[in-house]
Amino acid sequence: MEKYIGYVEHIIFQNKENGYTVFELTCEDDDYTCCGICQGLENGDHVELEGVETDHPMYGVQIKISAIKVLALEDAVSMERYLASGAIKGVGPSLASKIVKKFGDKTFDIIEQQPERLVEIKGISERIARQIWEQMEEKKGMREAFLYLQKLGISNNLALKIYNYYGAGMYSAIEENPYRLAEDIPGIGFKIADEIAGSLGINVDSDYRIKGGILYALQQIMSEGSLFCEKDRLVNIASEILSVDPDGVEPMLMNLAMEKRLIIKNENGLAAVYSTIGYYGEMACATMLNELQMFYKGMRGETITSEVLRKEIKSVTDTLDIDLDEIQLEAIEGSLNNGVFVLTGGPGTGKTTIINTILKIFETRGMDIMLAAPTGRAAKRMEEATGFEARTIHRLLEVGGLIETDKRSPRFQRNSSNPLECDVIIVDEMSMVDEFLFKSLLEAIAPGTVFIMVGDVNQLPSVGPGQVLRDVIESECFPVVKLEKIYRQSEDSHIIYNAHRINNGQSITLDNKSRDFFFLERNDVRVIYKHMVQLITEKMPAYVNCRPDEVQVLTPMRKGNLGVEILNEILQKYVNPPEFDKVERQFGDRILRVGDKVMQTKNNYQLEWKAERRNIVIDRGVGVFNGDIGVIKEINMNAEIVTVCFDDERLVDYPFSGCEELEHAYAVTIHKSQGSEYPAVVMPILSGPAMLMNRNLLYTGVTRARQCITILGSRDKVGEMIENKNDFRRCTGLKLRIIEVVRDY
Repeated sequence: MEKYIGYVEHIIFQNKENGYTVFELTCEDDDYTCCGICQGLENGDHVELEGVETDHPMYGVQIKISAIKVLALEDAVSMERYLASGAIKGVGPSLASKIVKKFGDKTFDIIEQQPERLVEIKGISERIARQIWEQMEEKKGMREAFLYLQKLGISNNLALKIYNYYGAGMYSAIEENPYRLAEDIPGIGFKIADEIAGSLGINVDSDYRIKGGILYALQQIMSEGSLFCEKDRLVNIASEILSVDPDGVEPMLMNLAMEKRLIIKNENGLAAVYSTIGYYGEMACATMLNELQMFYKGMRGETITSEVLRKEIKSVTDTLDIDLDEIQLEAIEGSLNNGVFVLTGGPGTGKTTIINTILKIFETRGMDIMLAAPTGRAAKRMEEATGFEARTIHRLLEVGGLIETDKRSPRFQRNSSNPLECDVIIVDEMSMVDEFLFKSLLEAIAPGTVFIMVGDVNQLPSVGPGQVLRDVIESECFPVVKLEKIYRQSEDSHIIYNAHRINNGQSITLDNKSRDFFFLERNDVRVIYKHMVQLITEKMPAYVNCRPDEVQVLTPMRKGNLGVEILNEILQKYVNPPEFDKVERQFGDRILRVGDKVMQTKNNYQLEWKAERRNIVIDRGVGVFNGDIGVIKEINMNAEIVTVCFDDERLVDYPFSGCEELEHAYAVTIHKSQGSEYPAVVMPILSGPAMLMNRNLLYTGVTRARQCITILGSRDKVGEMIENKNDFRRCTGLKLRIIEVVRDY
């Protein structure tokens, strides 16, 4: 990594949204073309940067920037360069030279404090002097802010966000309480704010610091899926993060509660600490669910008798030529007689049959129906199974960027003031829906709409906080039908059979006599690699008639020899090797190559996508979400764009600077696979922490396979996972909020 100090001679290109900039840098020894993320950079800036020299196939030698900071303009030479750069309209090289020749090192002081003296220079009128002063004043605030923030160790990107948010009030805001930055500015967490506070000399036992540490600790707990934390545990976690005595943390916790920035509730004798948004989010969900049920019942009046409903159901099942047993009939009746209804069950228990029957009845009644699922893959499966259009929940709610006042949360066009226009909403894979998406969905459902939730409560919970489906079921406040009998099972199939045995804590037979459930005992990691590659590239594609990229490796972990990171590196080499006509590009320690299978790693509510048919755009929208999987279709080195086609045929153009949101997806964690189904699955099970390697995880992985699954690894470890019932029960309060609301209604 080389260091370069010089002046920005000319900005060639600058993306205002992400800050990606290409510019000419003039140094004492030579001129360089530099590129990288440089928010707020201007012609004439004096900068110090670190970077690596690369050879671009089209643009030649460039410096790829890893770090950059703007230096103060303190001498006549740097001031002249700045003025001559075009940063100040109306001032070119000739006039800049005259100004600096007249005033020397005091040039900026004269312009800012005595601008009338500029008329002493031939060619500058009072009007031009005023214009120069106004532009310098306009840029002075940002220039000084950047220098101030750089001294605190803040990058240009974050400095621009801070300046744009606080403006001239930035200095007082930071010096009074730098921990505000973690709450106000996306991209700045507690750790960065704490470093800034240390630079400012703020004491480690400062009230602001302790409060910030408590909020950070609770945020970390929410990132693990819980909505609250027991008070004493939260105090201990925060004191450990802050390296202060717990006795100094608890008073600040109570102060935060008095300031309404935290909520402390007595939950069955437990002092539970919620974030404000978490608690009121759960309360809102409980209230809206109850209102949907009560409004529907009030609107319908008397419940339709079972006899009448059975006749209606029979007329439809005769048309569909299907026979239903009693529990299936109860499920259909429940969906027809309630405003809120839950249908749950494992694979092969007939959920799709019931949904199709319900859809036919609602369609016969002339009702408008909307179907949705949390992911594109799940929505596509739902659409294929029902013949009805199904969308992701985000698309259903018409996501459109970020909320202006928040910059973290998605902005949905469909909400309480613009609800969804339909009579029935059915959402599949509800176990994947987190608390905040659930709240947004409920806000968009108008009273009188039938809301049916479908899912498998035994799968892993949502990536985001909450366990919505489990809490709604366990509240026992809304009708629920649980399907347990297996209908979809032939004599030759063991995927569904074994999945149910795993879920029930029963051992499974691993004798390879099945046609779709295989086990290879392998205890050497290198041998597992070898057989995994053979399975993916040769055996499984031929066995189930699919492409190698359709065979999915599912692993419990990200790290380790059988974790996502190492497996993807190995699998890319064999599944999509480099070829002469395949464009590829290095991004940090990864190579992205045309044909690579990739995954979006975070929710991006601003990325634009389009869908095409025969090269004609048929749909457009915004939003690509955590867990979406696609294939790289093109890497345009000239435009510096990577084009990815996602599973639901959305095409997304990523600028090179945005490719950090993509990672290879030849192997993904079992958690990230939820809602998906693959023709064939390979699952390495050898070792791992006991808390992670549990029944819940194994069950979820097995149920992702449609035609074939092969487990590579240890027979004993598979048995241990079946016996390990630890399913990471999250700390959530939705169940209790529902009970409270229904009881008090």
